Amino acid sequence: MSQIDLTGQNLPGFDATTDYWQTTVTEAELAQSPLPPYAKSYPAQLPDGRYVVLPLRGMPTADGSAPERCVASLIANQASIDVVEQLALHMANAARPHAFDVVVGLPTLGLAFAPLVAKHLGHSRYVPLGYSRKYWYREELSEPVSSITTPGKGKLLYIDPNQLSLIAGKRVLVVDDAVSSGTTMVSGLRLLERCGAEVAAIAVAMRQGTQWQQKLLRADGSAIPVVGAYDCPRMERRADGWWPEA
Repeated sequence: MSQIDLTGQNLPGFDATTDYWQTTVTEAELAQSPLPPYAKSYPAQLPDGRYVVLPLRGMPTADGSAPERCVASLIANQASIDVVEQLALHMANAARPHAFDVVVGLPTLGLAFAPLVAKHLGHSRYVPLGYSRKYWYREELSEPVSSITTPGKGKLLYIDPNQLSLIAGKRVLVVDDAVSSGTTMVSGLRLLERCGAEVAAIAVAMRQGTQWQQKLLRADGSAIPVVGAYDCPRMERRADGWWPEA
């Protein structure tokens, strides 16, 4: 029996992620410039002035050639507990000014933050959405979903019918790990609207780029408030490294 290669499989030019997301650092401890060009990682600055260093990941190309676009990556369920707790606290502090009744968590990685955000905001529970369908779930309480980091079709977002009464007629805070294109979040908003909930605000760890701003709107065209622990750009390759997209 052949053994598994324990070194990991990584796109050329990008780091393995084993040591990422494990700590936050001060500016004095930062081992790279906070300014572009970036090589393999992006230092995201938190509201308290510290940084969490994120690995860069190339966006796949249709012909398999070297990527010309990349994004900074946060995988919450691979991060240290301390980092997740710090990010959740920043998310809760940013969401605090918005009036809402219930915290709703989006799968998969938003569920790492939702219970902590809810606790920091004085809530004893939260409502999780999920991709796994239990036999008592109802088809009309589902919504197709896709994202830039998870290819493939056919994934559905569900809410347990038993939890409908917790959000129907309520103002909700939606929690996820990141927002980038906004596509995943729109699916969650559609499902929540069908359940009779009103989205008061959205809280994420990472606000990535600006594409999501065009999609996360109310029926009257006004923007849904989106707060985050940090911002980071989508990036493009230049001769000397990775730069924020123009």
